[in-house]
Amino acid sequence: MTAPLVIYVVGNPSRGDDAIGPLLCARLADWLDHAGLAGQVDLVEDFQLNIEHVLDLPGRQLALFIDAGERTPAPFTFRRIAAVPGLAHSTHALPPESVLQVYRQTEGCDAPPAFVLCVRGEQFELGAALSVAAESHVDAAFELLQKLCLRQELEFWAGLEGPAAAPVFAEFATSTAGIA
Repeated sequence: MTAPLVIYVVGNPSRGDDAIGPLLCARLADWLDHAGLAGQVDLVEDFQLNIEHVLDLPGRQLALFIDAGERTPAPFTFRRIAAVPGLAHSTHALPPESVLQVYRQTEGCDAPPAFVLCVRGEQFELGAALSVAAESHVDAAFELLQKLCLRQELEFWAGLEGPAAAPVFAEFATSTAGIA
């Protein structure tokens, strides 16, 4: 059975605050098990989004993309996204909007409603530890994630959207730039 919600978590634990995604993923996996919701959510963790991530979308009711962003307003932004043609110049590292566009092109229909949770990071240097600021942003983001997992309803999620920020793909690009 396909879980109604897929959560893509992007990040590299070896690059300072880029570890935000993997930290949230581990914390969320543990919480989902304890809350009895593990079958309702599929977690997909990777260093970056790739064309293959389209394969995790069929049969879903909602999709969420989580990553750290250097220029993201603190503690995070949360908003709905849509497919956007022409954002990516390769299939190696894609912004979330391009994953949705590839789905549209391959499946001939729109992807399930999708949102991005981009958590502010401060430092992304190789070998750096998680910053103190990022630790508090992770806590705030985790509170939101719990609410989202407990109420997997489009209307509820849309009601939680934050103020408009820079384009999401620009936020994601900051944290994944130069990582291959």
